[in-house]
Amino acid sequence: LICHQAVALAKRGNVERHHNTIHPNFKDTYPLKSTLRSKKVDELKSVLKAQQSLFTKPTAKSKAATEASFRVSHLLAKHKKPFTNGELYKEAMVVAADALFKDLKNKEDITNAIKSVPLGPATVARRVELLSEDVNQQVLKDLSLCECYSLQFDESQDVTDTAQLMVFVRMAFKDSTTKEAFLTLLPLQGRTRGEDIYKEFKRYVHNNSIPIHKLVAITTDGAPAMRGLHSGFVALCRRDTDFPRFLNYHCVIHQQALASKVVDLSHVMTLVVKIVNSIRAKGLQHRLFKSLLDELHASYGDLNLHSSIRWLNHLGFLTDVTAKLNELNYDAVNAFKAKVGVWASQLKNGSLVHFPNLEKMLQNMRNKDAFLPQEFCSQLEKLTSEFNRRFQELNDIQEVQVFDLPIGVDMEIIELQNDIELKARSRDSDFWGLVNTEKFPLLSSCARKVKAYFGSTYLCEMAFSQMKIIKSKNRSCLTNRHLTDCVRLAVSNYEPDYRALADSVQSQPSH
Repeated sequence: LICHQAVALAKRGNVERHHNTIHPNFKDTYPLKSTLRSKKVDELKSVLKAQQSLFTKPTAKSKAATEASFRVSHLLAKHKKPFTNGELYKEAMVVAADALFKDLKNKEDITNAIKSVPLGPATVARRVELLSEDVNQQVLKDLSLCECYSLQFDESQDVTDTAQLMVFVRMAFKDSTTKEAFLTLLPLQGRTRGEDIYKEFKRYVHNNSIPIHKLVAITTDGAPAMRGLHSGFVALCRRDTDFPRFLNYHCVIHQQALASKVVDLSHVMTLVVKIVNSIRAKGLQHRLFKSLLDELHASYGDLNLHSSIRWLNHLGFLTDVTAKLNELNYDAVNAFKAKVGVWASQLKNGSLVHFPNLEKMLQNMRNKDAFLPQEFCSQLEKLTSEFNRRFQELNDIQEVQVFDLPIGVDMEIIELQNDIELKARSRDSDFWGLVNTEKFPLLSSCARKVKAYFGSTYLCEMAFSQMKIIKSKNRSCLTNRHLTDCVRLAVSNYEPDYRALADSVQSQPSH
């Protein structure tokens, strides 16, 4: 503190010898334990801190600029913006600062701080890489901690015709909570056979030490490359001894779309599409159409319901059935099949309580004899038959689960059914979080597996929409690595550790 020199070895004796030899008058001028000495020591400390701040302040400012760079880069990726937009963001912040802080004394300091944030295209690209890796490590850590997980796969092409395999994971943890996360995007450079998909995914599993033994289910679309009996991706995984026994089922969205195609009302859809296309074909027609809607104060459509055209009945029926199909999910498939039978029975008796659009069409028709319920009943019968065929795997899954239950789980079920406290809280949304895992270990494990199942490939479909925006015709040169990074940051709910990332890189403020 006194002379700012260092001793060779920082021992008490060395420091004391230096003090008594170089500064012999200090103890006389400032006696030990006196107020005078305390003030002098405080003064010497403040001088030292002021000298050190000359070096620490620039370092702190540089770290803050680096952290800001990471945050803005994440924002760019989250909103699917190009790397080159970083400089635009900075320019916008500087312009805003000039207007917002023009009356402040430290306006120049604020503006200089913004200008020091590095946001060049190359810098943003590096930041996105590190942010993506940080999020990826968080997902891999959760995979190592979860009790079990399921995967959903889907494949599509980007704007450069490169096949991209999208993979999402749903993890179930010991406390019965679940997490859904983007896992990876794997480019398939050559062919997209089941063998190619299997090899690429197996390579990814090996390189990232994925705990494949925790896998309980895989959800895919119905493509032969995925579900082929002998050479499909799922079949190859089942034959691989590294994979455990797992369930596989066809995405409910694709199943529903395929099953609903048996409702043959193409003559209605053709006419409706023709009308829509004629309206949207020219700007003038579209404007006139919207003006008409405004004049009529209509919430939808401008069809003349006072008509005797029979296809309007079919349109009403198609609208009602489509609405019911849109509400369908895996949990309600069996209930939906039962409801179809009830609807058909009611239609035969002339009841349209579950078909409000069809009923509205019929009320406005002059010729009531044009309504033939037998036509619609036959369509519902076709729909029931197709649903029974396509969703047979649900029954198969239930049978597999019954036969695969561990020994002793039946006793736990009996105990659970007679647990008074749990029975009272059986309607709680987080019921399985209340179940004591030590008292019901087998039942809790089964519940976690079921909670980990995916019902569809919805997340993959959603992420492909994001991918199309990210790698558009204006960013067609985006590499597969950067595409994966951008998609991960765009769809992930994980928050990167900005401060740790800023500390991990050398701070270089923008000049």
